[in-house]
Amino acid sequence: MPTYHYRCKGCGYDFTEQQSFEDDPITVCPQCHEEQVRKVFSAVPIEFKGSGFYRTDGAKKSD
Repeated sequence: MPTYHYRCKGCGYDFTEQQSFEDDPITVCPQCHEEQVRKVFSAVPIEFKGSGFYRTDGAKKSD
């Protein structure tokens, strides 16, 4: 199951929750009980392995 990061806009409480894809997003803060919770999105790290990722890799040189 995916883990989602949430933050309350009201009190600033940060928390993570494992949820199924079918579950509704959490909207109520477990700490202050206000309906101010939003998902926090961040960049996913990408790791390139192998050849062919650089301009010079696998390029055929013309004479």
